Amino acid sequence: MGYYLNGSQPYSLYESEMKKPYFVDKTDMLRKLIPLVEQGNNHVCITRPRRFGKSITAAMIGAFFGKGQDSSGLFESLKIAEDSSDYQKHLNQHNVIYINFIKTANISKNYEEFISNVEMFIVRDLRKTFPEVDYWNGLSLADYMGLIHADTNENFILILDEWDCIFHKTYTSNDDRRSFINWLAAMTKDTGYVSLSYMTGVLPIAKYSSGSTINNFYEYTMATDDLFSEYFGFTEAEVDELYARYEALTPNRTISRQDLKDWYDGYHTPSTERMYNPRSVVEALTRNQIRSYWSATGTYDEISAYITNDRANVKKDVALMVAGEAVPAKVEEFAATAMNLNTRDEILSAMVVYGFLNYEDGKVHIPNRELMDEFSKTICEKENLGYINRLAMESDRMLKATLKGDIKTMENVLQFAHDTETPLLDYNDETELTAIVNLVYLAARDSYFVEREDKAGEGYADFIFYPERPGDDGIILELKVDDTPEAAIQQIKDRNYVLKFQGKMAEKKRHTGRILMVGIGYCKKKKDHHCKIEVIHN
Repeated sequence: MGYYLNGSQPYSLYESEMKKPYFVDKTDMLRKLIPLVEQGNNHVCITRPRRFGKSITAAMIGAFFGKGQDSSGLFESLKIAEDSSDYQKHLNQHNVIYINFIKTANISKNYEEFISNVEMFIVRDLRKTFPEVDYWNGLSLADYMGLIHADTNENFILILDEWDCIFHKTYTSNDDRRSFINWLAAMTKDTGYVSLSYMTGVLPIAKYSSGSTINNFYEYTMATDDLFSEYFGFTEAEVDELYARYEALTPNRTISRQDLKDWYDGYHTPSTERMYNPRSVVEALTRNQIRSYWSATGTYDEISAYITNDRANVKKDVALMVAGEAVPAKVEEFAATAMNLNTRDEILSAMVVYGFLNYEDGKVHIPNRELMDEFSKTICEKENLGYINRLAMESDRMLKATLKGDIKTMENVLQFAHDTETPLLDYNDETELTAIVNLVYLAARDSYFVEREDKAGEGYADFIFYPERPGDDGIILELKVDDTPEAAIQQIKDRNYVLKFQGKMAEKKRHTGRILMVGIGYCKKKKDHHCKIEVIHN
C-alpha cells in the first residue's frame, strides 16, 4: 500500500463512519460511477457546502474501488452488494490515487511546497507499485502516469477531495491558483490512463481560457444539477430511519422528529426533493440536543463583511430573508478565483454555494432555524448594519412589552420601524408589515420557535410563537392593514388559531403559561399602528 496510491486512508475513514450509530448507506451512488469507470476518461466534479458528506463519500468510493485493502467486509452488507455482478467485478480492482488536499495544504508554507509534497508522495507510490517500469529523470507527474500506462496498460481512478482548499490559503497568489488549475488539467485532461476523476469541493471549478481550463469535468452543484443530489444530505426517509434509531438508543429523549425538520431541513435539490443538513442531524441525535451546530468559518466572516458593508445593496435582501421572505436571485456558478464579489447576484450565489441560503424557483431564502440563528446573530452584533441593527436591538424591548401587555411601548417600537430615515420597505401592504414585525420580534427566537403563516384552525395565522421553556407564555399574532387590532384578534378567535397552538404544545408534551392573542393594525393614511392584547389562561 502507498500513501496516496492504493492507501489505507479511505478504508479507515469509511470503516470508522460505518461503526457510528447514525451511519447512512449511500452506496447506491457507486452504481452511477461504475459505468463511468468502465467507459474510461470520465471526469466528475461535485460541489457542495461544507458539512454535507463530501469527504465520507469520497472515502467510500476509494475504499470500494481501491486495491489497497480488502473491503468486502465493509460492503457485503450494504446496498451495492445487492448487485453481485458489478460488485464483484469492481470491488478492490482498481488503482486509486486518493488525495484529501486539506492536510497537505495545512502543513505547507507556500504553494510550491504544497504541490511538491503532493507530487513527491505520488511519484514515490508509483515507483514502489510499478518497479518494473523504466523511469526517466525530470518527468512530470502526468508523464510518469502516462509512462506506466504505456508499459503496463494499467489505469487509474483519481479521487481528489477538497480540491479548492488551496484557494482559501493566504499564501496562494492568483498565479499559484492558475498553476494549480493547470496541474489538475495536465493530470486529467486528454489522458488515456485515467478511467475516472472524481473531484469534490465547495467551489465550482474556475474557468480560464480554453488552453488552461479543466473543462473536461462535468460539474454537479446543489443548485442546478440533480444527478447525485440524493447522496449529499439526508432525505426525509433517511431522517425518519435515523430518528427511529434515536428512539431505540436514547432513553431520555429531548428531540422530536419535528425538531429535526424545523432546525436542519430546508434545502432542496433541483427536482425539489427536501434535504437535511447531515452533520447537524447526526450531531443533534448523538448529543440528544437540538441547537445550532453550524461552525463559524472564515468563509462566513467574509460573506458577513459583504453584508455589513452593504456591497451591492445586499443588506436589504438579508433583512428581508431574516424576516422570513424569499428574494429573487439569479444564481451564478462563480469561479473559484472570483473571491471579490461585486454584484448582488454574485454575493447571493456565494451564499448558496457555501450553504448559507437555499435556492428554489428563482429565489433564495434562509433554509432553516439553524441558519436563521446565524443571520440573526450577524444582524444583532453588527452595528454598521445601521437601521436594521437598531431595529433588531429594539426586538428585546418589543418582546418584553408584549409579555407585559405594554401596548404603548409596542406601538412606539413599531412607529420607530416606520419613521426611520431609511425605511427598509415601502410599508404599504401586509407582506411588508409582516417583514417588519418579524424583525421587531427577532429576540423572540432565543426562547420561542416562531412559525409564520402557519395552517391553524380554519385559516392561516400570521405568527405563532411556541415557547421553548415549559411554563412560558405563547403568542398568536395577527396583522391587519387598514383595519383594527380588534378585527385581527377576532380573526384569531373566529378561525380557532388557538387549537393549533394547543395541539402542537401537546405533541411536545410541554406545559405553557398564558396564550396571548395579539392584534396589530396599521393605517396607511395616518401612518400609525395600534395594538391590542387579549389573554387566554391556558
